[in-house]
Amino acid sequence: MSILDRYILRNFLEPFLLCFLGFVSIWLIVDLSDNGPDFIEAHASLKQVAKFYLSQLPQTVLVSLPVGLLLALLFMLSRMSRFNEIIAILGSGRSVFRILVPLLGIGFLASAACMALNYELGPKAESGKKAALEEIVKGNQKNGRKKKERGMVDGYLFRDRMNQRTWYVRRMRPNHPELTGVHITQQDAEGRILKKWIAARAVYEGMGHRWRLQRGVAIEFTETGDVARLENFVGGDRVITDWSETPWRISSSHLQAQNLSVPELQDYLRVNSDFPAVSLAPFRTYYWHRWIQPWSALVVVLIAAPLGIVYSRRAVLAGVAASIFIFFGMVFLNNLCLALGSGSRIPPIVAAALPNLFFAGLGTVMLYYRAKNRELPKFLVFGR
Repeated sequence: MSILDRYILRNFLEPFLLCFLGFVSIWLIVDLSDNGPDFIEAHASLKQVAKFYLSQLPQTVLVSLPVGLLLALLFMLSRMSRFNEIIAILGSGRSVFRILVPLLGIGFLASAACMALNYELGPKAESGKKAALEEIVKGNQKNGRKKKERGMVDGYLFRDRMNQRTWYVRRMRPNHPELTGVHITQQDAEGRILKKWIAARAVYEGMGHRWRLQRGVAIEFTETGDVARLENFVGGDRVITDWSETPWRISSSHLQAQNLSVPELQDYLRVNSDFPAVSLAPFRTYYWHRWIQPWSALVVVLIAAPLGIVYSRRAVLAGVAASIFIFFGMVFLNNLCLALGSGSRIPPIVAAALPNLFFAGLGTVMLYYRAKNRELPKFLVFGR
């Protein structure tokens, strides 16, 4: 690493840490002002509150990192421009691209960190926030009443289109091996009911890939709908080994795509591949979004660099304003494409990649103008 690279990184790291930690602190203060009264009323301990906010930290980092990167780059590059350091470096024979090499490396590392967090920790933090908050607030209330078991789903209906089976579950916990009050109906291709199983409990034994029905009856029907045979196993169990359903597959149809991690999205798409394309569109869109969206940190570098490097003091404010405007445009386009992809209006991979591709291309064009010492198009800098 050259002396120039070390100098640029040293100038960048201080404002970046201040901006990044500042955004995290602002988030903490705002969230505490919102949930603090509930924590106090529930007599939550400091350990519980700290554990809650540590669990939310991955999602906060995902939001704060690109913003901190943007503001730090604008501050550092505009300050170097204001003191004519950029001009001095260019005068020594270095190109604009060479100046940005260490910053592009920072953008790549930031994108890799966002990708690691977006793989599992970030989505889990977002989806579990409400449940974790309720566990602290309601779990500490001593009102003498029996707490309702959390995470349970009542009156759940699942249709297995591949095997023509319909499951009704009176009560279940998602992805838990035990189902309470099951009513399973087997149909043929024409929709005629062939058999029913009604049981107090159904337990999935993962080692043997089998279901154990407890305390129930099995009813077989003729083609005309009459009862052909009734078998009572109230005093014992009925073991079924040829069902492909698993607790995850049964419970997955109520899940929301934006709350799932990459492994969960992969499992959902695999076990529910028979679902209509429209139903799977949100999950395919968010699957690609988990992989592609973190690269926005690198795109931020491409946007901020040409607008932060200026050759006159009057252009600093215009460059900062344009960068912030473009950043919020990235957020808007990202949300718009997610909505279009989830609604099956555009292909999922296009919905995930379009915002980054569009703004990366825009940043590359602006960087080309800056490297050639040409004025940026006026519409990018508010008529400067």
